[in-house]
Amino acid sequence: MRLEGKSAILTGAGQGIGRAIALALAHEGADVLVAEVNLETGAQTAAAVRAVGRKCVATTTDVTHLGDIQAMVDTAAATFGRLDILVNNAGILKVQDLFALGEADWDRTFAVNAKGLFFCLQAAARRMREQGGGAIVNVASIAGRAGRPIMVDYAATKAAVISITQSAALALAPHRIRVNAVCPGIVDTALWEHIDEVWGMQMQGLPKGEQMRRRVQNIPLGRIEQPEDVAKVVAFLASDEADYITGQALNVCGGLQMD
Repeated sequence: MRLEGKSAILTGAGQGIGRAIALALAHEGADVLVAEVNLETGAQTAAAVRAVGRKCVATTTDVTHLGDIQAMVDTAAATFGRLDILVNNAGILKVQDLFALGEADWDRTFAVNAKGLFFCLQAAARRMREQGGGAIVNVASIAGRAGRPIMVDYAATKAAVISITQSAALALAPHRIRVNAVCPGIVDTALWEHIDEVWGMQMQGLPKGEQMRRRVQNIPLGRIEQPEDVAKVVAFLASDEADYITGQALNVCGGLQMD
């Protein structure tokens, strides 16, 4: 129960990595505000958190709207009395060729993955500063460390997340607010099913699952990543056990990326 007595906000909590993080935080003792643009999936995650025995509230939050972000933070403060943890997990990805990438898609990806993440961090940090500290964990990707020819905009946003993490860690350290990031690899989620379908089947004419199989074959630890693998590291970084760690972007990818 490393997070007992603490409260957390988690964006993008409706499924996959987000839901796994919500449950990991709850099992460690935290109360959780589930912020999700899809109210139905957010409510499902909230019900799962309550089943663990923790207090949980779900909000319909679009991280591209600053009003939604402030309402999210205000709701957490009013519900739990304080805000100790923010996990920025909301993100989008669309697989497409470099020459097919248009301005609207570029702007949308940056609005969610980079702009939205920053302003969630800013709003939560204001509250944490008043309390005298807190922990922020941003979900980046190993795509932010190396180029991705079929998701140029996504990779660029995740590089931005790593940079925001480092800058915010420096700015917020005097206020006892730690800021770190996790960089997942190939995770067994609907997102990677989408990548397999578009990149593997549509772009390369491969059988269903073949692109995924080839990528997993290159993972040193020999298996696909599970959402829970990411969630366990997030819970650690949010806990007091990581109280001397800030400004780091930790690869959680089975050894696929080692720098």
